[in-house]
Amino acid sequence: MLLSLHHDRPESESSFARFQAASVLKSLKALDSRARRKGLKALDPSRGALIPIGMEIEGRRVVKNGYGVFNLAWQAAEHPEWAGKITAEMDKIRAAIKAAHHVPVQFLIWVGMGGSAEDKAMYQSVGLLRRGPRLYLLDSTDPVKLNSILADMKRRSGSPREFNDADLLRRTLVIGMAMGMTSYEPVVNLQKLAAMYDAAGVDSRPNFYYMTFPGSLLDRFAAGRGYLRVPLQLDEANTTAGRHSAPMNRGSLYPLGLAGVNLRAWIEGTFLSQEEIDTAWRLASFLHVQGSEGRDKVTLLLPRSWTGAGIWTKQDFEESLGKSAEYGLKIVIAERVRLTNYRAPKDPRQDRVFWCVQLKGMQAKNAQQSGAEKLALLRRAGYPVASLTLPNDTPLSRYMQFVHYMVFGLAWLREINFVTQPNVELYKAITNKLYGESEKAGGIAKTKQWKQTEESPRKSVWRGRVTLRWDRLPEEIQPQGATAPAVYAALLKHFTVDRQATYGELTFFGDTRYSVPGRALRAVLDRAAERLFRARLKLPVDVYEGPAMNHSYHEMIIGHGGCFSTIVIAESGEPADYHRAQFLATQMALAERGRTVVSIALRDLEDASLRALDEFFRQAATQIRQAK
Repeated sequence: MLLSLHHDRPESESSFARFQAASVLKSLKALDSRARRKGLKALDPSRGALIPIGMEIEGRRVVKNGYGVFNLAWQAAEHPEWAGKITAEMDKIRAAIKAAHHVPVQFLIWVGMGGSAEDKAMYQSVGLLRRGPRLYLLDSTDPVKLNSILADMKRRSGSPREFNDADLLRRTLVIGMAMGMTSYEPVVNLQKLAAMYDAAGVDSRPNFYYMTFPGSLLDRFAAGRGYLRVPLQLDEANTTAGRHSAPMNRGSLYPLGLAGVNLRAWIEGTFLSQEEIDTAWRLASFLHVQGSEGRDKVTLLLPRSWTGAGIWTKQDFEESLGKSAEYGLKIVIAERVRLTNYRAPKDPRQDRVFWCVQLKGMQAKNAQQSGAEKLALLRRAGYPVASLTLPNDTPLSRYMQFVHYMVFGLAWLREINFVTQPNVELYKAITNKLYGESEKAGGIAKTKQWKQTEESPRKSVWRGRVTLRWDRLPEEIQPQGATAPAVYAALLKHFTVDRQATYGELTFFGDTRYSVPGRALRAVLDRAAERLFRARLKLPVDVYEGPAMNHSYHEMIIGHGGCFSTIVIAESGEPADYHRAQFLATQMALAERGRTVVSIALRDLEDASLRALDEFFRQAATQIRQAK
């Protein structure tokens, strides 16, 4: 690995020197070894700087060691049989389905949220899962997502016309995963899938497996159905957070094993040398210093073949570090380098730092700028830039473990716990309360909170299809505007002119991966992100699905703040109370923490509504331009 730092001012070498002076890696290994040998009761949270950084503490007791993200790789070096063990488990699962239904495994539905799903999305996007069963991520309770998955499975089955739902279900492996005790979304989706197997007269027990902790909501449901619980970790322990379950937990290794990936090479990719760990901490030091100087928007430039690693990297950073009100590092992904979208290097509002990852020897395959050309352009312009060059045969697992060490390094420098996620738990708690009320009231639309939102006068309708609401903002904020786009533009200007908001999010609560209308909506949001937020306001912006975003990186939006959140939903033709409860709970959690949030409700996802939404954002961009 080769790291080059440009415009490293103030210098970051003194921050990196602290790691060496404190012998951090040696201390980390010693602490983890002690925790595993003597148990958590032997640890005193008040003694030793590493315990509050990577362990969960209740009162004066350590209740969980969160350093499994590192020790699983350390242990794997002593357990070369682990790769073969996963392969044998895959063979056993295939054999069980074959014995019960006399068919091969053709599809894999992975039921999970956030850290239980994002690594799989990355593996699929970079091509690691091409040889295995077709993977589908069921990471939302939106009925459209499950329906779209099933429709795509039927289309890809390649079977004769008489191929029925029962045949499809027999060929499908379902794995549920939850890294939290209270995660309810996987239960909702597994209930739906189990009911489908029951209705088709197919025994679901050979096809359903789950990964979670004993006693969790998922465990109670799945165990009652007779499904097999698979230990999350190969060492049978519980020492990882959800986003840290990759690349070494079963939840990460199973899809790779099913796809025939060389697991021995994958696992060995996590064995970082002292020099590589030092490189991770040197890069962490650079980002720490830049962030402390206000340049906290880390614009990540990845090789084209690794573009799909952006979301996973973002999640690891923001969910781990975003809880701090003082410190924040926004990982900006999916942007093309355009200097016109950035503040000039000497502009006091310039808050960008660039991190470029390159694979040595790989050439650009099209006319777009190569990583080296982008790097040179930014460096000449005077922006702070870190360039990390890896051998072109570097396994993705090595990059992932490198990122984990970077995140830990930043947590250590900033004295932040990098394994907890209190703000994600806030949104989940509000969701569960809302959903409980909806069951008593006869539907989410009959709850007090939903009625309050619907009846609020703080709304504006555009073209009869797009409803903008700002009812979760403080009462003293009274935006002026004759139309909904003008009101939206006024709100954006209000919160960005004095930098109360320094980035945005456009989150759609619905499927943008499998359904055609959902993908079309995603294209609308992508255009809005470029022409309104980046070009007009010169702000980075996240575009993604909810509630997956809540589990992936909402920790920073709620915890650190500084975001202008726009939460979008479309009216559903099917009952979706839990999904709509998540939509409302997201806004309530943000408002409870004093964060800026507005919502947009679409009449439907028909072309006319999508055109209206596109026009809404285009008109808002025009209003912003006229104000300059």
